Amino acid sequence: MNDLLLILGMVAVTFPVRYTLFALAGRFRFPEAVSDALRFVPPAVLTAIIVPAVLMPNGEIQLSLDNAYLIGGLIAVAIAWFSRNLLLTILIGMTSFLILKHLIL
Repeated sequence: MNDLLLILGMVAVTFPVRYTLFALAGRFRFPEAVSDALRFVPPAVLTAIIVPAVLMPNGEIQLSLDNAYLIGGLIAVAIAWFSRNLLLTILIGMTSFLILKHLIL
């Protein structure tokens, strides 16, 4: 019963906020400068999430070849740079990370 109440509470809090944005989408036109700035939000958010996880896997900065997160991330960046293929980047990046983490380092 508590789980159901928790889920209903989360719906009551999150649904109106998200629905309002979807309902208003297309009815307003942002100024050009705001539209340009909004295009940088997804890369900025992903960078803010990924960089600390890659550079500080144990809570401290670890810039060494023993850091499987860093090596896997660098391999993923290289694959993304040369292939421009998201699926290939994810597959090779995760595979290299898992091999480094569990078999080599």
